[in-house]
Amino acid sequence: MAYTIEFGGVEREPDVRMLHDMKEVVCDRNWFDSVDDFELYYMFRHLSTSEDELKTINKQHLRYDITVIPPGMMGREFVKTAGHYHPNVPGEDISYPEVYQVLEGEATYLLQKHEVDDIVDVVVIKAKAGDIALIPPEYGHVTINASDEPLKMANWVCCDFASSYVPFRDMEGGAYYLLDKGFVKNPNYEDLPELRYITPLDIPEFGLE
Repeated sequence: MAYTIEFGGVEREPDVRMLHDMKEVVCDRNWFDSVDDFELYYMFRHLSTSEDELKTINKQHLRYDITVIPPGMMGREFVKTAGHYHPNVPGEDISYPEVYQVLEGEATYLLQKHEVDDIVDVVVIKAKAGDIALIPPEYGHVTINASDEPLKMANWVCCDFASSYVPFRDMEGGAYYLLDKGFVKNPNYEDLPELRYITPLDIPEFGLE
């Protein structure tokens, strides 16, 4: 494992997402079956600049992560994350949100909202360095690097839960795949809404920069 980053004056080792970890969600099955396993992207979790800062973050039940996604293709599909949903906040009828910020490169975020067995909204957010993308409650999400440069992004999220990857695996990916020719519908979903494009949000109330 050669890929590391320096954060808070410390060299950090990542969790590595391998291609074979993504076998259920890759669009191009023929390509997947023809290639050997390799590293897709790198996740650096629970980051802080000091032990005191980490204690402060932990007291707030938060986690700060950085993910690095090198450019590349998975057959006809641009490299992406596995995709996940968040569970509900205990005692509440609403799921945990998440905040992303692009540090370097460009990100394409695919958000999808489900109600019962239907996908009722699918949103695309294209973000560049410095942009912030809010993932609201009830939306599963996938991050795609459709550029020629590495994507480096940070996220803030509650640390009290485990993400659910099963819905994406069961449907062999998100509602849409981003291929070299553009977005195409995942045929495993029925009655999909058309894509809705929005811009990254500037929310001064959050105090995020």
